[in-house]
Amino acid sequence: MNAPLDVPELRAGQNHRLRPWSLDDLDVVREASEDAYIPLITSVPSAYTDTEGAAFVRRQWARAAEGVGYSFAIAELATGRAIGQIGLWPGAHGRASVEYWVAPSGRRQGAAAAALLALSSWGLTGLRIARLELHVEPWNTASSRTAERAGFTLEGLLRSWQEVGGERRDMYVYSKIGR
Repeated sequence: MNAPLDVPELRAGQNHRLRPWSLDDLDVVREASEDAYIPLITSVPSAYTDTEGAAFVRRQWARAAEGVGYSFAIAELATGRAIGQIGLWPGAHGRASVEYWVAPSGRRQGAAAAALLALSSWGLTGLRIARLELHVEPWNTASSRTAERAGFTLEGLLRSWQEVGGERRDMYVYSKIGR
């Protein structure tokens, strides 16, 4: 087992912050479970119950406790209400992968781009990770725009890269490099 990780709070733009998950965040887990895509690419339950929602939150805590990675709730600064998730998963050779989602009620507020910018800045400078990567399906133009707004560069297409919903899918690979 790796050493436990501390999930800090990070300011994300003017209106959002990244913070550890809480059992008070079950509403966003419920909303995400009703989205057609989020449960396919994450560990959000596809059939929500309060028990499954709490299990999702506990899995986020376990990732840090087991030293696997950092999972943050993306929250509105004014209300504290969680609207999504962003995670950073350190790997070998100074690289880490990043993933994010925002529930439908939190979209079109710039939350994902602000969260990705905050997380990537912290990962590259605070954790001194040399390279961050994220993967986006070619049809997902909103996620591609988010990555580009946060300073990620499109590097190429990875054919049949990942299984999603029982089928192999192509993914664009984006990166952001520490300087």
